Formats: sequence, C-alpha cells, structure tokens
Amino acid sequence: MNKKIRNESVDSLFDAILCLKSREECYIFFEDLCTVNELLSLSQRFEVAAMLKNHKTYLEIAEKTGASTATISRVNRSLNYGNDGYDMVFERMNHNTTGAVTPAE
Repeated sequence: MNKKIRNESVDSLFDAILCLKSREECYIFFEDLCTVNELLSLSQRFEVAAMLKNHKTYLEIAEKTGASTATISRVNRSLNYGNDGYDMVFERMNHNTTGAVTPAE
C-alpha cells in the first residue's frame, strides 16, 4: 500500500465514500466531488481493467473505450503488479447478492 497517500484527509474521503448507500447517492456525491472528466477517467480505467481481465486486446479496448495505449498499459501494470484492488472489487461484484456479475465488456 502506498504510504504517500495515507493521511487524515484521504481517510476522511474514504469514510465519506463508505457511508454512501446507493448508486444514486454515489452520483450525487461524485458529481460534487469530481469534474465530469475526472469521473469519466476513473470509470474508463475501471472498464479497461475489466476488459483486460476478460483477455481483450489493447486494440479492442482502445476501440471500445477510447482509452490511450498509455492508459491501458498503466491499468495493466496495476493489475499485474499493484495491490490487487481491481481483483478484490471484481471478486466482490461476482459474489454480490443480486446475481453473478462479470467485469464489464
């Protein structure tokens, strides 16, 4: 875990996120917190990660998401050498109570 980002402000932000109870609440909070471009960039990285987990090629990913090869490569590096955060979330999404969910394609 990156100790450079661990501080009270980040803890407070994560506590705020953890208290959100619905997708609608997430929209409300994140639209206030982030610019549209920041939110779209985060969602794009998540989609790229899902597609990489589903063994899509860089070309397929770039065509579908509009992500640059630099972004795809950065996400791929996180998947291979990061803290396994994407894997943790994908695993939880697959085991939620609303039925099986696979990373988006």
